Amino acid sequence: MHSTDVIILGAGAAGLMCAQLSARRGRRVLLLDHANKPGKKILMSGGGRCNFTNMYTEPANFLSHNPHFCKSALARYTQWDFIELVCKHGVPYHEKKLGQLFCDNKSSDILDMLLAECDEAGAELRMNTSIEQIEKTEAGYTLQTSAGPFACQSLVIATGGLSIPTLGATGFGYQVARQFGHELLPTRAGLVPFTITEPQLKALCTELSGTSLDCVASCNGTSFRENLLFTHRGLSGPAILQISSFWEAGDTVEINLLPDRDALEWLQGQQVERPNSELKTVLGEVFTRKLANLLAEQWFVSKPLKQYTPAELTQIAEKLSAWQVVPAGTEGYRTAEVTLGGVDTREVSSKTMESLKSPGLYFIGEVLDVSGHLGGFNFQWAWASANAAAQFV
Repeated sequence: MHSTDVIILGAGAAGLMCAQLSARRGRRVLLLDHANKPGKKILMSGGGRCNFTNMYTEPANFLSHNPHFCKSALARYTQWDFIELVCKHGVPYHEKKLGQLFCDNKSSDILDMLLAECDEAGAELRMNTSIEQIEKTEAGYTLQTSAGPFACQSLVIATGGLSIPTLGATGFGYQVARQFGHELLPTRAGLVPFTITEPQLKALCTELSGTSLDCVASCNGTSFRENLLFTHRGLSGPAILQISSFWEAGDTVEINLLPDRDALEWLQGQQVERPNSELKTVLGEVFTRKLANLLAEQWFVSKPLKQYTPAELTQIAEKLSAWQVVPAGTEGYRTAEVTLGGVDTREVSSKTMESLKSPGLYFIGEVLDVSGHLGGFNFQWAWASANAAAQFV
């Protein structure tokens, strides 16, 4: 039986980070993954440029049933620490809006950086290795795998959530948690597009597929200002992805299509200044002409502004500034960027990421009930939780 100090399951962002950091402490580290290549989600993230962290990372950017859990790890490994690592490797990057940091070139720069760190630190990586059985022993844990038996003192679960199964996501980490007595909080897709089935709205979305506009999306007391994207299946874009994490089936999402102006005041002003202009013409100056025409046709009766009564103008303004949408559902884990829920953090040490149920067992990254907003926050949680565990495994 091959024996080592630390075995990490999952060669994604959190697993690779934990492997190199714990190996630098002098620990013998073995990283195992069932996939054929490491870091597949890193490679596809950020449209192929990996939004690897966010300048404005704070605990408030993370969702969890235990909102204080992430504070310790994030304080001990900040966005500036990861940026320092990126700079050490000479990876060029740029800041986009809202503090999101992306590679100038491609996501493989971040993956190559992590693999180089693992290699330099002496962490061993084995791909194409499936885990068949895990048992607790007096000395730690034993694993039966497709590559033979292994033993370790510390076992780290960095297998991620259920999102994007085509990249190898499974519920394996949740199975391990259950095996060792952990509670799992209900999981569901987060940062995911909405699907629409109501015929008229579905037709509008299909007709406008590919059209994007600035908006504020709100649900259950939370709002995000970002772009909305119409798709042939429904609604997507950053604003929708963000608010989807706060949405539950049956909830109404309110969308303000005119976030920079008071819709009623603006319409009243236009009515005074240009009474003979048609509504679709006026809307065409703030939206695309196609969107303006479709809204004027499907939502309103387009006519010269002077012909609208005050009550009609008020109704138009309310529709534009507080469009009420009840999604049929989401596109699910197939396209979700994160999995909400997971291992209950009340049963995990916030300082070390160690199980409070089974000593020597650690959980890091997305397998825990911690998920970030859009824009690099989930990667920062991967780095921070990995660092926390790496100091103690």
